[in-house]
Amino acid sequence: MRTIIIVLALVFNGMALFAQTGKELVIGEQPVYKVAKAKGPIIADGKMDEETWKNAEVKTFDYFFRRDEPLEKQRTEFRMLWDEQNIYLFYACEDTSITARETGYDGRPFLDDCAEFFVLPVPDSLYMHFGFEVNVIKAKYDYIVLWQFYNNRSPFIPDYNPDYEVGVTLDGTINNDTDTDKGWTMEYVIPMSVFRGFNTRNLAGTQWAFQAVRQDRNMVDDRFRSTSTLFPTYDIRLDVHPPNRFGLMEFMDN
Repeated sequence: MRTIIIVLALVFNGMALFAQTGKELVIGEQPVYKVAKAKGPIIADGKMDEETWKNAEVKTFDYFFRRDEPLEKQRTEFRMLWDEQNIYLFYACEDTSITARETGYDGRPFLDDCAEFFVLPVPDSLYMHFGFEVNVIKAKYDYIVLWQFYNNRSPFIPDYNPDYEVGVTLDGTINNDTDTDKGWTMEYVIPMSVFRGFNTRNLAGTQWAFQAVRQDRNMVDDRFRSTSTLFPTYDIRLDVHPPNRFGLMEFMDN
């Protein structure tokens, strides 16, 4: 089933390229995140206590969006590592009010305090990508997106259902608007095997397109939230998914 879905996505993506009129970022223009190679095993426990994390490049999410009221700019630090088996992600988020309501699989964790990762295992600005979204109580939403495939609509294919691990730590109390929390961390371990149909071997020196996102919801009964991203999206009216606005990860062999 997974292979069929990915093949269909690639076919649809090729058709969609002819329908796009906006400016694309091309190779050489995108910002690049240098992904250091992990020097030992990493456990998805949300603690970043493995020595190898010290080699990861640290980036902050400096692009903030919120339409309904003045936004809050709470700090997020992002790190990424890789090896032949997995991609490793770590989000460290300041948060004065840790909030999550979604508990179901393939629900709406993006309305909660949530860490998101969008990736396309090639370096060009194509119109599909894989999406991973997990809130602080580990409710997952994962999918394939066909960006603006038809009539500017973007189908999300939730039957993707890859197998990956996520660990979370909380410094505060969840869903309590009466106190002040300090923050949370989230650690992903994504197997290379979930990108079946793409090249995942001999990656040193190669580049993939990606975007990393944080959703920040600070009131239990308020469904709106502040959104911050690693790379600029340029037009938030198109949300955070336009793959032609992604940056690049470059796999380092250090």
